[in-house]
Amino acid sequence: MDLEKILQKALELQFLSIEEGMYLYEHAPTSELMFVANQIRFIKKPENIVTWIIDRNANYTNICVANCKFCNFFRPPGHSEGYLTSYEELYQKIDEMFALGGDQLLLQGGHNPDLGIEYYENLFRALKQYKPELKLHALGPPEIVHIAETSKLTYREVLSRLIDAGLDSLPGAGAEILNDRVRRLISQGKCSGKQWLDVMREAHQLGLTTSATMMFGHVETLYERFEHLVWIREVQDEKPAHSKGFIAFIPWPYQDDGTILNKVKGIRNQVMADEYCKMIAISRIMLPNIDNIQASWLTVGPQVAQLCLHGGANDLGSIMIEENVVSAAGAPYRLSAEALHSCIKEAGFIPKLRNQQYEFRPIPSVLSYLN
Repeated sequence: MDLEKILQKALELQFLSIEEGMYLYEHAPTSELMFVANQIRFIKKPENIVTWIIDRNANYTNICVANCKFCNFFRPPGHSEGYLTSYEELYQKIDEMFALGGDQLLLQGGHNPDLGIEYYENLFRALKQYKPELKLHALGPPEIVHIAETSKLTYREVLSRLIDAGLDSLPGAGAEILNDRVRRLISQGKCSGKQWLDVMREAHQLGLTTSATMMFGHVETLYERFEHLVWIREVQDEKPAHSKGFIAFIPWPYQDDGTILNKVKGIRNQVMADEYCKMIAISRIMLPNIDNIQASWLTVGPQVAQLCLHGGANDLGSIMIEENVVSAAGAPYRLSAEALHSCIKEAGFIPKLRNQQYEFRPIPSVLSYLN
């Protein structure tokens, strides 16, 4: 293969094959990949702006039967530490979030076998009634599959009913690596890769904005990483014209602290800064039909995230008022609104607060000092 021809093809926003992507990964220096990805970023997003959001990642339950080997958060049914968050607790979390300038609840939980579609409909309606301006960025494809199976509904029926109840957008949670060889090893009780993609297809048909993710650096091969990227790209290419589809792609490295995957299988996170910067750049190169690439400061730290802003990324995600799942596996970083804002400015960009539709929103009065 010809390295320069592949890079030129990428700069023309053409779709690269798995083999072409792997060739770049294995033969192009990280600096060259970052340079090309940065050029593509400015073709897609020409302004010198990096976006961020204020939201809260609250969990409605930790009871789960998926048995993911990288998750320290879940508890099996009947466990003494299992819980279902009350409406009153969620109302309090929402009040705290709005007081800090946020307006979106990232609401996720587990595959709780006792919860059917009616639970989610009632919950979403109650939250929207309590705070009508609240944005619900909730659940994810594995939870949609679980609800569909427990309630004997199609994915479209589940999504339609949840949209009617107040769902505003669907996170890309639970993608991990979409190849089923990997999924059987790390999350056997979770939906298949095809099911994940099929839920997203239905969401896009319904006009529901989604995101896509990839958790890498565990048992997957390099080929399976690129397969994952191509499958995401294909679903995005199928979306109807009225749908934003995958509005963002967010890759992050597996966090291993205390996980079964580490303790029993000896699988450690060995993703260093160079590899993460390379994967951000490759994500931008392989996904020319997705506008926003988010760097995960939560898992790699602010300094590495700043580097990624010069290698394809244009978003740093949320300040994470609350986050329990990734943190339970050892993600050590925390940033306030002021720190995240400063992080973007120090990297040479203009920070812009956004919503989940990647529309700019004004800095709330409580954070007026950031203006």
